[in-house]
Parts: sequence; structure tokens; C-alpha cells
Amino acid sequence: MGSACARMLLSDGVRVLGLDRPGASMPEGVVPLVADLCDPKAVTAAFETAKTESLDAIVYMAGIYEADSLVEIDEARMKRIFEINVFGAYRTVKTFLPLLHSGARVVLVTSELADLDPLPFTGLYGITKGTLDKYAFSLAMELQLLGISVSVIRPGAVQTPLLGGSVKSIKTFTSRTKRYPGIAAKFLKVTNTVEAKAVPPEQVANKVKKVLTAKHPRFAYSLNRNPLLRLYGILPKRLKLFAIRAVLKQR
Repeated sequence: MGSACARMLLSDGVRVLGLDRPGASMPEGVVPLVADLCDPKAVTAAFETAKTESLDAIVYMAGIYEADSLVEIDEARMKRIFEINVFGAYRTVKTFLPLLHSGARVVLVTSELADLDPLPFTGLYGITKGTLDKYAFSLAMELQLLGISVSVIRPGAVQTPLLGGSVKSIKTFTSRTKRYPGIAAKFLKVTNTVEAKAVPPEQVANKVKKVLTAKHPRFAYSLNRNPLLRLYGILPKRLKLFAIRAVLKQR
């Protein structure tokens, strides 16, 4: 998604600074800034390289996916997904904020799950994206006072390595869980059945362009949301618990 967004902006004649981990490839024309987003010192060093720049926007797209049960996942993996999905955004915005001028934009890519109650076994991803969404709205409350708008994009399935990685992560969890062996296999089958058709990353880039060029950008923009998840979202919590229990509980 980041590469698609960078290419779109470059084609419009925009100067693009790309912040990514060491060894990551970037589209030709992007000014590379290298940093591990889990390392505050590395992010600060990237800022020192770019501190003479004036930024019109910060667009945060970094994210990872983990499938596991909340009572089996080890603490290191749990911390890592929060580090990238939540703290990476916090560090990037806080560190590079001095380069933003009044009228600038901050765009954070969350997920179609961000404003929904979490599902089992993929709950950790939903929790981090929901946290990022809440962080974004709190940030919007504050940065509006500085003349800077904040928006989130909540995409469903997108054709990126993360999508393939999510399926692999669910399969890995299914093979190693000791508490939910039969249930996890059912969940994998349900996930494969209801998985929405993925859209190309260029559609996310177009949403970013819409946010950056809108006179008065909205806070939230949706893309390719799964209709079954939208239906799930309107159910009362008691019915959500019942529905998941009815579908997944071992007979």
C-alpha cells in the first residue's frame, strides 16, 4: 500500500519521503528514510535526516497481523504487534510533527475491524487496529487546534503480503493451539468462506489522495468492507457471543 501510495503521489509531482525498515525497497523517486519503527532512537535519527523538510502530510500504513488465542500467545509477540500497529504510528506522528504546517494532514490506515468488536483468535489484530482508530480520533481532537486534520482509512481485504500472511498466521495458529484444536480448524474454514474479495493497493492510494485533496476531509473513510462483518457489527454484544459460540463450539 505504501509503494502504491508513493507512486501515485510521485505521478502527481509530489516530493515523497519514505520511512521504512532497513533493507526495504522503495519506488524510484522516493527520498528514503530508514528506521525500525520499534526503535525510538532510529525514528529520531530519521527525523534528524529530514528536519529541514516541510511536510504537507504524514501517511502511516505500517502494520502486521497475528492470529492466536489471547491465553496462549507469548508476551513478546503480543508486544510486537502493538509496537508496530500502535506505537509505530505514535512515534512517527510525534517525531515528525514539527515538520507539519497549519493545513497539513495526518492519515492513518487502520482496518475494517477497527470500529467493530473483536472476533476470536484474530482479536489481537482487531484490538490494535481499534486502539489505533481511537488514538487517531484523540489525535484529531488535539491537532485540529493546530490547524492539522487527522483521518483514518478502514480498508477490508487488500492485495498485499499482509493478506497472505494473515491466512498463513491463522493456519499456523490452527496447527499449534492446544486449547482450541477443533474450534480453530472450524474458524479457519469459516474465515475462508466469508473472506471478501481483495482489492488492489492502488484503491487505498486513491483514498489517500481523496483525503489529501479534500477541502474538508472526513475523519473516517471506508473501502471494501465485508458485508457479513458489517452485519456482525450491528448485533448486540450478547448476540455476537451467541453467534460465535453457535458456529465454533465443539459438539
